[in-house]
Amino acid sequence: MNLPVIYLAAFLAAFIVSVILTGVVKKAAVRINFVAHPKADRFHKSIIPLGGGIAIFATVALFCIAAIVLVKMPSAYTNNIHLKNFAGKTNELLIIIACSAVLFGLGLWDDIKNLSPGVKLFVQFAAALAAAYFADVRVELFIESKIITSILSAFWVVLIINVFNFLDNMDGASAGIALIATIILFFAAAMSGQFFVSGFALVFAGATAGFLVFNFFPASIFMGDAGSLVIGFFVAMITLRTTYYQSGQTDKWYIVLMPLIIMALPLYDFITVTALRIRQGKSPFVGDTQHFSHRLKKRGLTEVQTVLTLYLATLATGLGAIILKIINSVFGLLAFIQVILVLAIIAILESTGKDIEKQQ
Repeated sequence: MNLPVIYLAAFLAAFIVSVILTGVVKKAAVRINFVAHPKADRFHKSIIPLGGGIAIFATVALFCIAAIVLVKMPSAYTNNIHLKNFAGKTNELLIIIACSAVLFGLGLWDDIKNLSPGVKLFVQFAAALAAAYFADVRVELFIESKIITSILSAFWVVLIINVFNFLDNMDGASAGIALIATIILFFAAAMSGQFFVSGFALVFAGATAGFLVFNFFPASIFMGDAGSLVIGFFVAMITLRTTYYQSGQTDKWYIVLMPLIIMALPLYDFITVTALRIRQGKSPFVGDTQHFSHRLKKRGLTEVQTVLTLYLATLATGLGAIILKIINSVFGLLAFIQVILVLAIIAILESTGKDIEKQQ
């Protein structure tokens, strides 16, 4: 079994399917008037089709179901231990897909009807808790109670779902950052010998990359909440499924914090914009133009420059997470310091200079 070839094939196949489905959805959305109109909290000035999340979800679900069907065929894993292990986990994968379908439906309905934040949070937490408890997608944290770890994991999943929902405020931002984070998580899983977690990560990355072809500036289709909720959910699932800490690595406890480093920039945006809204007496879930991307653009960057800055910062902090797998505790501390320094540079850049909008 040539793993690099299989990994590459999985990514490319998902990418091609996603490109085709996104193109189809784009045309269909225009015909049925499923579109996003210009708003005060968005930079787009024209009507843009919605529904990109349909292509992302459909691609991932299609590949997962196909994999389950294939592995259930007679003699599918007679001489392959990896496939045999996967066959025993298919029920868990089905639960994950079912929970993502609930979130997809929630997001799609929200794109049409604009649901209240309370309803969305309730459904998000219910789906996250179901995935954590019944699919056993939980963070251990050296805690034996399945109930406690499931609840903690659900909070993490809901956080990441909303992180990517918040990031969906500029062409290519949410999808591109999800793609970068997932590729980094792929390497972390592959280094831990997690064949199917790695495969799932690449399928999801391919689906996201296929959508990004249409969503990078100038975007010709948006993912909508049907996409951002699903993207956040899948990224969270991969962070929880990836093995960071190996038994016997008592001097490398800090490896379990890899997801925080990989998600440092998205979390920075979520925390800062939430703090700004609360300080101003606004609901954290009411959209505006105070996101990190908006704050950079107000300093004179173009939309492409802004999004590329987000990509590079995510990559810079994410690579530090990969280094944690192969270095000792002293250099591990330096990796954490590197992340803090990158975020400090970002804070300085966005808080200095002239606000172009105020000058006009």
